[in-house]
Amino acid sequence: MERLLTPWRRDYVSGGTKPEGCVMCRAHAPGDAEKLVVHRGASNFVVMNLYPYNGGHVMIAPYRHVGSLGQATPEELSEMMALARDTEAAFAEEYRPDGINMGMNLGRAAGAGVADHIHLHLVPRWSGDTNFMTVVGDMRVIPEDPVEACRRLRGRFRR
Repeated sequence: MERLLTPWRRDYVSGGTKPEGCVMCRAHAPGDAEKLVVHRGASNFVVMNLYPYNGGHVMIAPYRHVGSLGQATPEELSEMMALARDTEAAFAEEYRPDGINMGMNLGRAAGAGVADHIHLHLVPRWSGDTNFMTVVGDMRVIPEDPVEACRRLRGRFRR
């Protein structure tokens, strides 16, 4: 019998206690969280998703705590898209996906888990990367630890 080990998801699926404050603001602060920051731009950063939909799942967020696109500066929005382009190139080089999902959920009603700090998700996808586990077992199988994915992607950013 094969075993699926995803220890980093334990707190998420068990409804464990959540730290105080904004997860995005904590993610780019100096310290232990630094190991999951893939790249730092002038006004945005690229960080691994701790609870990925697929291996390599990253988020791009401004350093400033802004809850809507209207609160973001033109420079922040422009760099966010430039980093999305750079992430697409990094995925192509490192993961060779068949496609990429890119999206942003604005507000809790739209599905935002972090509703008060905008962030853009980029998820590499491969033909056939979903299976019965998601439908029958209400479980995703992610074959790569986010720390390893971060290590792989860091060297792919040229900016």
